[in-house]
Amino acid sequence: MRTTASYGSWRSPISSDVTVVDSVGFSGIVTDENDVYWIETRPFDQGRNVVVKRSASGNVNDVTYAPYDVRSRVHEYGGGALAAHRGTLFFSNFEDQRLYRQRMSDVPEVLTPYEDMRYADGVVRDQNQTLICVREDHTSSWREPISSLVSIDLVRRSTRVLVSGNNFYSNPRISPDGQTLAWIAWNHPNMPWDGTELWLGRILPNGLIGESRMAAGGREESIYQPEWSPDGSLYFISDRNGWWNIYRLTDAGYECVHEKKSEFGLPQWTFGSGTYGFVSERQIFCAYNEEGQWLFGNLDIETGQLREYDLPFTDIGRLGMKVSGENIILTGGSPDMPVSIVSHNISSGITDILRSSTEYSVDEGYLSRPINLSFPSEGGSDAHGFYYPPSNKDFQPPSDEKPPLMVISHGGPTGATGTTLNLTIQFWTSRGFAVLDVNYRGSTGFGREYRRSLNGNWGIADVDDCVNGATYLITKGLADAGRLIIRGSSAGGYTTLAALTFRSVFGAGASYYGISDLVALAEDTHKFESRYLDTMVGSYPLSSDIYMERSPINHTDQLSCPIILFHGLEDKVVPPNQAELMFDVLREKNIPVAYMPFEGEQHGFRRGENIRKCMEAELYFYSKIFGFTLAECLMPIEIENLSQT
Repeated sequence: MRTTASYGSWRSPISSDVTVVDSVGFSGIVTDENDVYWIETRPFDQGRNVVVKRSASGNVNDVTYAPYDVRSRVHEYGGGALAAHRGTLFFSNFEDQRLYRQRMSDVPEVLTPYEDMRYADGVVRDQNQTLICVREDHTSSWREPISSLVSIDLVRRSTRVLVSGNNFYSNPRISPDGQTLAWIAWNHPNMPWDGTELWLGRILPNGLIGESRMAAGGREESIYQPEWSPDGSLYFISDRNGWWNIYRLTDAGYECVHEKKSEFGLPQWTFGSGTYGFVSERQIFCAYNEEGQWLFGNLDIETGQLREYDLPFTDIGRLGMKVSGENIILTGGSPDMPVSIVSHNISSGITDILRSSTEYSVDEGYLSRPINLSFPSEGGSDAHGFYYPPSNKDFQPPSDEKPPLMVISHGGPTGATGTTLNLTIQFWTSRGFAVLDVNYRGSTGFGREYRRSLNGNWGIADVDDCVNGATYLITKGLADAGRLIIRGSSAGGYTTLAALTFRSVFGAGASYYGISDLVALAEDTHKFESRYLDTMVGSYPLSSDIYMERSPINHTDQLSCPIILFHGLEDKVVPPNQAELMFDVLREKNIPVAYMPFEGEQHGFRRGENIRKCMEAELYFYSKIFGFTLAECLMPIEIENLSQT
């Protein structure tokens, strides 16, 4: 028999330890003939990133050991920190950002000198024994970092610049005959999902790049994931028709292999992601997103026919997948399955889970399943999200009570939320919270028009969609209008603070390394995003009045609800003073507020003990603000002005 208890006070077996300490993150997949490598981020090991190998025989073992931490800081968000070639690994070490080579179980040997350079997205060229990769030069403090494509001589350990002149580079890819290099380049103010260029260059006998040309793309066309087919043809993804579809380079230009109103691409926040690969000269295995959920297919190159392929996953995460012959390696997940490294063989149909992000098995009685929602928002637009009702087999609410609703605004803002089993969401729903995970306008997965609808409207359209999602659920009787919460991280933290400042719908919120001052962000952030706000808000300083108008820190007179703030003190993307200023203002206004800074954390927390503290502090904070009794004993946190509630 179920116990009757108020929402928010239900006892749950899904603890912060289960969701954090017993889990790992994944940040890279690399295939090398029949071997598979990936990088695990381990919160229980100070957030260290470890290379793991699954050999052709099926053995799974760690390859790198302390003190090595395999993570690149190119573009600050990194990715592409690992390459493998014929049993030899090449990786970027986080502490010194130098490149290392590791043969089998040998001790890693350093390849690059000790200087302020960063490396990512490497690929080996056999002909002259070089590693071609992206390099980001931070040796000067008076100018922004310089990006280039470089080759590193694996014998002499010397470096030469191959391509330079653009603000950004990614995806150096060598043709099967070793004679041509393809790459992607773009310039300020574009982000890679706005407009990029696909380039081709002839590799000279001395290894340098000779004649080169732009083959596709431009300022208004986003190119993603160039790949050479086994017969030497170049394929890539472009959104020139409004959707990220697969194209092929031809003598006359390029042509769409299969036109479909689906997204075959991902926003390139990090290096090393992918959504398709070649099973044979005629067949591409691919993944594509339709309204927030991923599907899989076999694409016949000659006929252009796409046949849906049944796999038990609805999400591939930001890493996507790799194709190695008939073996598909992906980061798969579904409402029943947390994100996992998965191997699937097309011929046998056998699917193996190589590693799961958590070994914890959720009893279905505590599991909340996402419901795909579309709801009306401003200007006649529809927004999207996934609704998770409260779920706990041991408890039921009083008959006259509606649940508190937590609205989650994802980061990016050009990101997306999916339906993979997320124990952090289940942490809340199993305690009696309803959750709405919003894919607001600007999110990926709904076509270029939807993605670009946030341009010039950041802090408006995203906020409207989060607010309208909450009010939509209230009208459906699925949420308590008096207990509405909004939380988000990074760009989602900005949406959270903007919603709490410029709207009067939510009763509390949590900002994780969020933005409170757009002017400060425009004047003090890293190169990759230094002109991002030109598109999202307006050209700075020309549009400084808009920046001031949309910065929550300048309008705290409109803010009257409690907030808890979390920030890493080594954050180079959103400096910690963004949280500190907001905290000081709210404290002076006698509004309940809490601030938790963390030494050693950057943009996105990695250490298990800190993530656990955040989750428990956030739950404790809501219990005090909304006055419900916790089913567990949590460490109290200091909440300024708590008596004002």
